[in-house]
Amino acid sequence: MNMSPYEPELEGDIATESEDEVRHPPMYRVLLLNDDYTTMAFVVEILVHVFSKSHSEAERIMILVHREGAGLCGAYPYEIAETKVDTVHHLARENGFPLKCIMERDES
Repeated sequence: MNMSPYEPELEGDIATESEDEVRHPPMYRVLLLNDDYTTMAFVVEILVHVFSKSHSEAERIMILVHREGAGLCGAYPYEIAETKVDTVHHLARENGFPLKCIMERDES
């Protein structure tokens, strides 16, 4: 009889159960919305500094915002998405722009 508290045959079962229970948090898409007053340069600046986009990627997204009415900045867990939306609104107000940023649950 083995008196060791270590029982390797149970370890695999426990690890498998834990892995099955892990759930990733839902992601939220953050979008910039077009308006007639915010400059394209400011939108690019927001994309570079708040969303860590390269200058060329920021320009591509800015053009989408301008042409399509909205542009996807990224998908993040709820708290991060909320912070990015708040940061955009704060910077826009601080600079005299009405730029709007929204978040929506990513259903994909």
